[in-house]
Amino acid sequence: MHLTHPIRRGSARTHGRSRSRARRSLAAFAATVLAAGALVGCSSDDGPESTVDAFLSGWGKGDLQAVGFVTPAGLKVPAADVTRQLRELAGELADTPPTLRRTGDPKVDANTATAGIRVAWALPGGARWEYDRQVRLTTGGDGQWRVIWEPQVVHEQLTDGDRIALRRDAAPRAGVLDGAGEPIVTPRPVVRVGLQPSEVTDAKAVARQLDAAFRAVRPAITPPVDLSDLPKRLADADPGAFVEVVTLREEAYRQIRSRIHDLPGTKFRAEKLDLAPTREFARALLGSVDQAQADDLAAHPDRYRQGDLVGHGGLQGRHDERLRGTPGLTVISERAGPDGTVAPTGTELFRQEPKPGQPVRTTLDVATQNAADAALRGEKRRAALVAVRVGDGAVLAAANGPGAAGENLAFTAQVPPGSTFKMVSALGLLDRGAVTLDGPVACPKTFTVDGRSFKNSDNFALGTVPFRTDFAKSCNTAFAALAPKLGPDGLAQTGRALGLEAEWDLGLDAFTGKVSANGSPAEQAAAAFGQGTTVVSPLAMAAATATVARGRWEQPKLVVDPAPAKAAPAGPQLRPESVEPLRTMMREVVTAGTATALADAPGGPVHGKTGTAEYDDDPAHTHAWFVGWQGDVAFAVFVERGGSSGSSAVPIAERFLRALATS
Repeated sequence: MHLTHPIRRGSARTHGRSRSRARRSLAAFAATVLAAGALVGCSSDDGPESTVDAFLSGWGKGDLQAVGFVTPAGLKVPAADVTRQLRELAGELADTPPTLRRTGDPKVDANTATAGIRVAWALPGGARWEYDRQVRLTTGGDGQWRVIWEPQVVHEQLTDGDRIALRRDAAPRAGVLDGAGEPIVTPRPVVRVGLQPSEVTDAKAVARQLDAAFRAVRPAITPPVDLSDLPKRLADADPGAFVEVVTLREEAYRQIRSRIHDLPGTKFRAEKLDLAPTREFARALLGSVDQAQADDLAAHPDRYRQGDLVGHGGLQGRHDERLRGTPGLTVISERAGPDGTVAPTGTELFRQEPKPGQPVRTTLDVATQNAADAALRGEKRRAALVAVRVGDGAVLAAANGPGAAGENLAFTAQVPPGSTFKMVSALGLLDRGAVTLDGPVACPKTFTVDGRSFKNSDNFALGTVPFRTDFAKSCNTAFAALAPKLGPDGLAQTGRALGLEAEWDLGLDAFTGKVSANGSPAEQAAAAFGQGTTVVSPLAMAAATATVARGRWEQPKLVVDPAPAKAAPAGPQLRPESVEPLRTMMREVVTAGTATALADAPGGPVHGKTGTAEYDDDPAHTHAWFVGWQGDVAFAVFVERGGSSGSSAVPIAERFLRALATS
């Protein structure tokens, strides 16, 4: 060591003592420095990592009072200001702060440090936006680490005044497919009918003329177009506006074009909309697709936004999540302009592409459905017609009326089957050997059980005739008398062999029936001809009828993709010695019984059974039924309060078969 200061002169002892004290002082100083260095190196509390962790915790909680902040220029920033700016920058995500964590230890360089962090935002719809950022820190003379605050801490593309915003991009909605795999709903031509207020000379007169024209459209527009507020709408609109009145399918517009085209102020816009083949095409079965309603938004605020298309009812509602797909989501930045209006900056921070919906494939057959809809078109009472393919149980059509009715009675009605249930009773009696095709069975005018009197329609009596005649002519008293031979629950057992009361999984809710069992003698007598407590749906009866035609029960099929998770297994084969006589009797219903109007129906022999079902204590109040099959198509017709089946259900069945033959 070289000493640069001069040596003082003195005695040798004095010089020795001085050198000794200097050595002791230097050693003590060195020990102090080493000790201090050891304390700083071991104290994690004073390192930048504890400040970073406190910052991340406070960011998530919205409380940063435990953290110090400075600007990149070194000026102190109040923690409350940083808390406010973080919330402003988060924008639409302010109420769902990100999940934050430090990635590794900070890198320290003298009085500055850099720490890596992971930022993860949970976005609406289950999306996740994750990225890495760096937090810079600095320490001053007091030894305290402070976060260097700037908007880029939140995201590298954010600057002061920006805020995060979300933009949803709707996914292409998939379609419902028919049995051939073709979309049922496709773009079809429509005409938007509207009025330009400045050219309308007499609003009330135009409204009357339009109303008369719309009422002339066939099939009728259901519900009718409401024009009661049209004059007010015209008065409130801009003179040059297009005030829409109604959107018509092109074929409906052509019917009334000559009546409305030259009315003062009328304007027309030709477009295409996604529509089914006809307005009433399986409407209740398919459901509808409409803009999100208040109930949708309230029930699923995380799923729907104003303007979203949502499936309501039927298959569209049941399979909405699959059909609608997953909306895309773009995270963007926005900024307020000089006038205070917030607008996108053009910067995209994150994008998740929309995932198109997946189609739902059904077994529906367009020709059969059109025939079913046409058969109900003129019916003013609530009615349903469902058709099932005999070969495999595929649902070919499900029509509901009148018009484009919203309730799927074909699947969900719970009503007494009336004499159509003699098909079930007869099979049970044949299985038990209680009757034969030509065995004599009395058909008196009335038959009394436990004080309850049963009679036939129009009070007819046949005397003692072959059982096949009792069936073809639909003799109630004969079946009431035979009821004890079925036993307390024999009717229910036979019904289950035909699929009634089973748990079906066909992709849409359906009522499979409830058959009377273990009732009083009077209840058993009534149940034998479809009264009492037995209730069914048209689909349940069509499926039972298909089972008789096929010889074995199979669950009806409607949705085949996605495949039903719990389809019911097929039942055992029906006994040929029972089902063959039943088929013979069902053919005689058409050739010599209560449905002779179908004897000349085109398309081949028709088998069937009529039914009139009382639904309250007034015998005059009845539903009307017909169930049957022709070739490979089994079907059921139900008319609510239809009276005699011969005047309502059978004519509908005839229209269906004739339309099917010409399709």
